[in-house]
Amino acid sequence: MADKRDYYEVLGLKKGASEDEIKRAFRKMAMKYHPDKNPGDKIAEEKFKEVNEAYAVLSDPEKKGKYDKFGHAGVDPNSGFGGGAGGFGGFGGFEDIFDMFGGAFGGGFGGFGGGGGSRGRRNGPKKGSDLQKNIVIEFTEAAFGTKKQIRINKYVKCKTCDGTGATPGTSKKQCPKCGGTGEVRTSQRTPLGTFQSVSPCPDCNGTGEINESPCKDCGGSGKVRDNVTISVNIPAGVDNDSVIPIRGQGEPGINGGPDGDLYIVITVKPHKLFERKGQDLWLEIPIAFNQAALGDEIVVPTLEGKVSYKVPAGTQPGTVFRLKNKGIQGVRGNKKGDLYVKVTLEVPSKLNAKQKKAIEAMGKSVTDDCYQKKSSFLDSIKDFFS
Repeated sequence: MADKRDYYEVLGLKKGASEDEIKRAFRKMAMKYHPDKNPGDKIAEEKFKEVNEAYAVLSDPEKKGKYDKFGHAGVDPNSGFGGGAGGFGGFGGFEDIFDMFGGAFGGGFGGFGGGGGSRGRRNGPKKGSDLQKNIVIEFTEAAFGTKKQIRINKYVKCKTCDGTGATPGTSKKQCPKCGGTGEVRTSQRTPLGTFQSVSPCPDCNGTGEINESPCKDCGGSGKVRDNVTISVNIPAGVDNDSVIPIRGQGEPGINGGPDGDLYIVITVKPHKLFERKGQDLWLEIPIAFNQAALGDEIVVPTLEGKVSYKVPAGTQPGTVFRLKNKGIQGVRGNKKGDLYVKVTLEVPSKLNAKQKKAIEAMGKSVTDDCYQKKSSFLDSIKDFFS
């Protein structure tokens, strides 16, 4: 037990996190280390198992209570904290860790983790695997919303057998070895008493049924791979790493269970002009010396078109102006953010002789007392050396 990381640390949480916080953290971490997203990455595979194990404990109020009180020993089947007869009764036949996520991620992400079911429901209905698809959209599409058609290769229900896995006109039969439970039990006598162990039935591989005439198109699995086109409505206001769930567009359920869900993860391309900070937009506009000194009306681009803005005389470099409601609308339809415009002073770098003389003349005519910062700085120098 000493080499195990704290379950809260695994999910990036603090002790005492709420049920919703635990669920959100689990989904985020599980998607990060999802084996489909990290093919062949053994480290990610181990991280994925670790995340699943942590969630299995922290999402169960009883196990979470024991873990909070006793640490890893509280949920270790060999520690004696399980309660019940013989000291181990509360944890006898600990469930397959990956099967515990049938309600959260469709029972193991396409079979990753072993495929065994928990006691008493090995051949019961199970939700299909959830899927994840990353898409890249334009900055303006994120701001105003859009509709996308995506293609995804996934398992779908076999049309030939309607997902039963059996040749049309036939049906599966109850496994005689396990009586349809999908599991077999063995007993072992020890000095501490008699212990029972539960394992998947070897004859039916834990399904509880024997398929004597498997469907030729799907090989008895009840599903086949296919390229599917799905329409995705992307709401206005989404940002990088926004997740859009599409219910029922994952992979087929098992034994009559519901289909899994599809999670669309958004990546937004950067804009040439605007930088986004939440619902606000930021923009830098270069202006000339005469515009800053005398004031001028400038054209400010927004996502909805051009607007005019009066820059007041004496504007200093780095000054930021705010244009209300010119930012991005919230995903839930709340009011828009603002557009912040930062003005920068551009110094001309290419001057001809006539232009240089004009600037020299201006420099001589504009005395130091016209510059507040320069004048204050010169006074400070005089005081320093006096």
